Amino acid sequence: MAYLINPLFLFISFFILVIHLPVHQAVNGGFSVKLIRKNSTNAPFQRLMDATQTKSYAHLGEYLLELSIGTPPVKVYGILDTGSALIWTQCVPCNNCYKQLNPMFDPQKSSTYTNISCQSQKCNLIDTGVCSDENMCSYTYAYADSSITQGALASETITFSSSTGHSVQLNNLIIGCGHNNSGVFNDHEMGIIGLGRGPTSLISQIGSSFGGRKFSHCLLPFHTDISISSEVSFGDGSEVVGDSVVSTPLVNKDGGPLYFVTLLGISVEDTRFQIRNDSESVAKGNMFIDSGTPPTMLQQQLYDEVFDEVKKRVPMDPITDDPDLGPQLCYRTSNNLEGPIITMHFEGADVELTPTQTFIPPKDGVFCLAFTNVSNENAGVYGNFAQSNFLIGYDLENEVVSFKPTDCTK
Repeated sequence: MAYLINPLFLFISFFILVIHLPVHQAVNGGFSVKLIRKNSTNAPFQRLMDATQTKSYAHLGEYLLELSIGTPPVKVYGILDTGSALIWTQCVPCNNCYKQLNPMFDPQKSSTYTNISCQSQKCNLIDTGVCSDENMCSYTYAYADSSITQGALASETITFSSSTGHSVQLNNLIIGCGHNNSGVFNDHEMGIIGLGRGPTSLISQIGSSFGGRKFSHCLLPFHTDISISSEVSFGDGSEVVGDSVVSTPLVNKDGGPLYFVTLLGISVEDTRFQIRNDSESVAKGNMFIDSGTPPTMLQQQLYDEVFDEVKKRVPMDPITDDPDLGPQLCYRTSNNLEGPIITMHFEGADVELTPTQTFIPPKDGVFCLAFTNVSNENAGVYGNFAQSNFLIGYDLENEVVSFKPTDCTK
């Protein structure tokens, strides 16, 4: 989800804050959505040339997806979040909300906006669906970084544009109209577009309309110019195919929104570190993939091993005199850091990461390892820094996720 960035303190300030673990969880061909981490004029994949599209961009380490909501359509830029399962945006009246640059969505100006009543079955799709005094279904959706949205659950139209000039209109989608929102958001973020599991996520609601619950995205590298864009595609046509594709099973755990996978180990160049636990076998689903969390988070023991090995492999002295950087592994260099190849050994899929994906510049002339640690008892997180320059496809019909190295700027 959202997080705060201090340019002088990129990682420590948000590493713990940005895990998208909703406390509460919130229906269904092919089309593609243009994901704005920074925009291009050409579709990056030929198979999407005539697909339905919308823009997306990246701002401060998050990826924002543009949706057109309501009638007439109003553009909303929400965090592209595979770690949650609700589409919501700030709505007027919004007396207790964070500041945003663009005007807030006004449901009274949309002819297709309808509040969901307490008697509707849709009100039960979110655990926190409760009645308001006006018999409207109210929701509260909270995230592990203490961000929270509260408001009215509603039915609304979402419109996508197409590369051929046609528009694709999807009616009666469930959204949250947030009237009370707070947490670690910046003023470019108008809400969150949940793409995780769960009946109220975008992928669950549109899946049956476009050939199944499948989607893929290609996230641009950190600090990509805002004039460049990439795309997200949904349904038939979103499959990741061709040379260099590797796939790993998704593990559906606890009925939650997260996309769990199984990490067997990590290699730094030719030195491999295995996942170790109390049993002989690796725990299934020990890491989840989250487009809304920037760093990759490893269990403490594995993190320490990777940290020490990377430090050995980089022929430079790490920074030790900058208190803003804390315990991160950082180096001063005027050029891109020449770091080691780090390979994520997922079940059935080895994903090789270059320094573009593993070292991030928090400020000019400084590059820091884009990994951090969680306790050995917690699941790891595969963050969006490591996902950049990969076409990543989620197939929820077959419970598999695929990776293909791709220049997402083209």
